[in-house]
Amino acid sequence: MSEFAAVVLAGGAARRMGGAAKPAVRVGGTPLLNRVLEAAEHARPRIVVGPLELTPLLPTGVSLTIEETPGGGPVAGLAAGVHLLTDSVQAVAVLASDLPFVNADILDRLRSELSGSAEVAVLVDDTGRPQWMCSVWRHEALARRLAQLGDPAGRSMQDLVDGAQVRHVTVPAPTGPPPWFDCDTVDDVRQAEEWADGDAG
Repeated sequence: MSEFAAVVLAGGAARRMGGAAKPAVRVGGTPLLNRVLEAAEHARPRIVVGPLELTPLLPTGVSLTIEETPGGGPVAGLAAGVHLLTDSVQAVAVLASDLPFVNADILDRLRSELSGSAEVAVLVDDTGRPQWMCSVWRHEALARRLAQLGDPAGRSMQDLVDGAQVRHVTVPAPTGPPPWFDCDTVDDVRQAEEWADGDAG
């Protein structure tokens, strides 16, 4: 697939982290948001959906947009990002901003699995659970499904993927931090820091 974009969802109130701007929290000295953007460095465009306070974190060439109704949930955020994509984009990585150990190899693997009738390739964790916030979609299928949902506010990712042709992608048991690990709590960040320090050492 020649045209590959990324939409990074960086909204949410981070209530379990004291209301902090979670995408700005640093792991291994780098904000969570920037670690995810580095994983998607080959995507064009890269679009972050989140609050304006994240603007100083954005590398050159990365765009920021805001949901039409902030706080509408992940599908509403995704709709805002996908709205900015042109028809030339064939594949779209959908990523949460709190995945400190996702990497370009994972996204390449997901893209390579997006073949045949599959509408979306999704990373599956070690319990067999699909991680919809680490997936690659066919742009046409994603845009069509978002349109069929109507108002995206309050809709779940399960609503979006219900009935889709899904390719579940597993990766070999990681020797280091799992790529699906997300930082929802202060304890998660502490664990991520320990892993990042181990990688640096």
